[in-house]
Amino acid sequence: MSIVKIATFNVNSIRSRLHIVIPWLQQEQPDMLCMQETKVDNDQFPKDPFHKIGYTVLFSGSPKGRNGVALACREAPLDYTVGLPSEPHDEDRIITAHFPKLHLVNTYVPQGFSIDHPRYLYKLEWFQRLHDYFRESFSMDDNLLWCGDLNIAPEDIDVSNPKTKKNHVCFHEAAQEAFRNVTSLGFVDIFRKHHPREENQYSFFDYRVADALSRNIGWRVDHILTSPHLAEQSRAAYIDRHPRSQQKPSDHTPLLAEFNL
Repeated sequence: MSIVKIATFNVNSIRSRLHIVIPWLQQEQPDMLCMQETKVDNDQFPKDPFHKIGYTVLFSGSPKGRNGVALACREAPLDYTVGLPSEPHDEDRIITAHFPKLHLVNTYVPQGFSIDHPRYLYKLEWFQRLHDYFRESFSMDDNLLWCGDLNIAPEDIDVSNPKTKKNHVCFHEAAQEAFRNVTSLGFVDIFRKHHPREENQYSFFDYRVADALSRNIGWRVDHILTSPHLAEQSRAAYIDRHPRSQQKPSDHTPLLAEFNL
């Protein structure tokens, strides 16, 4: 048995954040880093900097340079797939990797734009499609980990000033219910396992809010969730705010969890 460290980080353009991501990997040494919103087509993904520091990197982007998911890992997976089984496959929003002791699903859930926009309905449908994918492809008896930028703050304690956000696409009750529909399969929120009711813990700090990081005005929309058996093996979960304080940062910051595997 060894300690396995897994992180998730919406990098908001991997090419623009290499100056943060690569030194962070060298310092923190996670076994796996799940990235979202890489914003790069596959043929332009910057593989070499990851390879040089000992990481295999898997990725799926789009020609339009939007969305995009990636996984940097010290141990190459047994196999991996991109996209959902149903149409549209959304290859640039989900990557699933199978390791000897772990099944990992890294997702970038649609944001939704506004609650009266078709993109919001698509978001709700996407959660349902993800629910069906988990139900049909995995067992909660497996060591299953689902993580990423899920674009949902599940509870009032997960946002600053919740009363002002009831109609936001990442806090609206319909989106929260769609998220709970997925977690009802048996998923455990690993951060909340270790910090059950701790407030003011955020992974996203909006660029448009002045001094959001220093004033701690944010959202907890990045998550690591696991099957019950894997949750029992979790040792810790924590948010690293430092990358958000660096020059030209992402608007998100990493969430990490440690497991005995």
